[in-house]
Amino acid sequence: MGRLQNGVRAGLVLAAAAGWMSVASSWVETASAEELLIGFLTAETGPFVSLSKTNEIAARMALEEINQAGGVDGKMLKLLTFDTAGKPDQSVVGLRKLAEDDQVLAIVGPFSSAQVRVVFPAAERIGVATMSMASSAPKLAAPFTYAFRNTSDEGYMFERLMRSLEAAKYPMATAAIAFATDDVISQTMGEKVLPAILKQHGVDIKLSVDFRLQAFDFSPQVSQLKSQPTDLVAVGSPPEAAIKLVQELRRQGHPGRLVAGSTIADPDLPTRMGKDGDGTIIPTTFFEALNDRTRQFGAEFTRRAKAANAERSLASQFDAATYDIVQFYAYAMKQTKATGDRAKVAAERTAIRDALRQIKGFPSIEGPISIGEDGDALKPVYVIEMQDSKWKLLGTHPAG
Repeated sequence: MGRLQNGVRAGLVLAAAAGWMSVASSWVETASAEELLIGFLTAETGPFVSLSKTNEIAARMALEEINQAGGVDGKMLKLLTFDTAGKPDQSVVGLRKLAEDDQVLAIVGPFSSAQVRVVFPAAERIGVATMSMASSAPKLAAPFTYAFRNTSDEGYMFERLMRSLEAAKYPMATAAIAFATDDVISQTMGEKVLPAILKQHGVDIKLSVDFRLQAFDFSPQVSQLKSQPTDLVAVGSPPEAAIKLVQELRRQGHPGRLVAGSTIADPDLPTRMGKDGDGTIIPTTFFEALNDRTRQFGAEFTRRAKAANAERSLASQFDAATYDIVQFYAYAMKQTKATGDRAKVAAERTAIRDALRQIKGFPSIEGPISIGEDGDALKPVYVIEMQDSKWKLLGTHPAG
């Protein structure tokens, strides 16, 4: 009898547990149906870590603003992250995890052109929109329909820089090129972008030197540069290598002005270069001192970055671009009435892609942005010059 009673009691407990689990499962499904999932391929380490590590701060700023305003038709956005360590192979692993396992509707990132080269084809096969905040090697999104970049290619950016140099009547008759050979965008800059744009503007290129990103001693390269002094030294590299290069240039007495693309667009660069960097000119798509909105964004970003003990607390163009990508996705989800229903994920991803391709004059934190036919953003370019350890605006070029 005791065994029978125990059996009955056990059966009742199991039945109750099963009923509770059924209710809990139903609750979870209901809760998840109220969320719209966005993936984020972060880069917490890697060659561009000084520019990429803070991007998540900006993404969460946008997410919170959207959700506090009621989300997308009442549905809250949720960000799921995967750290790629800045590696192409890990970027594809992260893409598959976010797209196939988590079933996100769209993906922010990855950061670099090396990562984008492998992620964009994989995302096209899966059928999910990915949008990089930094990749700027020319035309990487163009062959694909689900590929986007909230950046402008380096040729577009550097050409605007040259226009500003001409308008300011700065010496630019001669140039040398220095670039890294072990990074996709740096090598592209050194071998293709910089030579083409400099020649287009009638600049005589005297010589070109190359180096590895991990090089400690830049004296051999600078000795070559000093042997043929030039008005400009055009650089293709991340910020860290550019800092070493300019320090060695000044140590050896080379007076040439450093010019570069957005690959060194670190808002802390004036502090990191010090007086050695004075005169350096770069293009950027975000300038914090531009207006009240950009200043407010910058102040809030700085507050959060300091609270997170980030190494850099000033917002970069890549942070602003990440913020705007989340805004783009929210806009596209609203336009397409996205539900987040897993049974509709494929169709909703395609609808989001199509809505993104229709974006024209979006009022972003960076300025009015449109998505071009090749999947790249068309947006204003701000040419800035380092003076007295600060960035100062040299020229503004509207989108297009």
